[in-house]
Amino acid sequence: MAMKLGMVGLDTSHCAAFANLLNDPGNPFHIPGATIVKAFPGGSDAFSLSKTRVGKFTDELRAMKIEMAGGIEELAGLDGYFLESVDGNQHLEQFTALAEFGKPVFIDKPLACKYGDAAEIVKLAKAKHIPVMTASAIRYAKGIDGLLEAGEKVESCEAFGPMALLEDYRDYFWYGIHSADVLFSFMGRGCRSVQTFHTAKIDVIVGLWEDGRIGTLRGNRTGADNFGCVITTGKATKAGLASGEIPYYALLLKQVMPFFQTGRSPLDIAESLEIIAFLEAASNSRASGGKNVKLED
Repeated sequence: MAMKLGMVGLDTSHCAAFANLLNDPGNPFHIPGATIVKAFPGGSDAFSLSKTRVGKFTDELRAMKIEMAGGIEELAGLDGYFLESVDGNQHLEQFTALAEFGKPVFIDKPLACKYGDAAEIVKLAKAKHIPVMTASAIRYAKGIDGLLEAGEKVESCEAFGPMALLEDYRDYFWYGIHSADVLFSFMGRGCRSVQTFHTAKIDVIVGLWEDGRIGTLRGNRTGADNFGCVITTGKATKAGLASGEIPYYALLLKQVMPFFQTGRSPLDIAESLEIIAFLEAASNSRASGGKNVKLED
């Protein structure tokens, strides 16, 4: 029997993309095993790209015959939940409500917009034994996932992509999260300190890992919209570009569906938490004019 899933926060294109892939058997990239049956539109008055879009995506899901709820509490009784609210500042409050249901929760990027909130989410999830997964779809994109061969160790990685800076969203948590997720997918945990170099068109964030490896995130506002990476191993230097030949969201859902079914995330939540610490350190470095910031701070 197909799982019945709920969704919170209808203010991102991800909502309609996930619903189409799960609910429509005729979709060429259909992911079987679950359907989204009920959603709470939510929305955030604090973020312009939320409050101006929630109506549009709510209408799109209504057209798919997905029932609308008046609050998160009305989503009780389902098998799992997508927390999609595009304003990461809402995630702690909304996850706290979802945690009462005792079911797996996928939290769309970012996990939160500050480390304190992210740490509270992880603490609450562990206390209530709630399986949690969070990831950018770019992590699993064709051209990125599978670039590293079994047994190879990454000595250095540069992840890159577009990085708009918005007036009402915390700098690197909007689009920097995508490239940060790619960076950590190759480097793993263990970043010790971060330094940010900021110009009008390019930001470069350099992380030093505890074992001496270096990871770099480069975000651009030049118009180039490619996501990708360059990795250096003991064998070779390899470059990969994210390809949309297979939709990013379909590849992400291939990871999320087993998570909903088993309650086991393919990602260690400690890595997801460190990604938020990395972005917060980078944000603090930018605010201080490029000073080196330790993650432990």
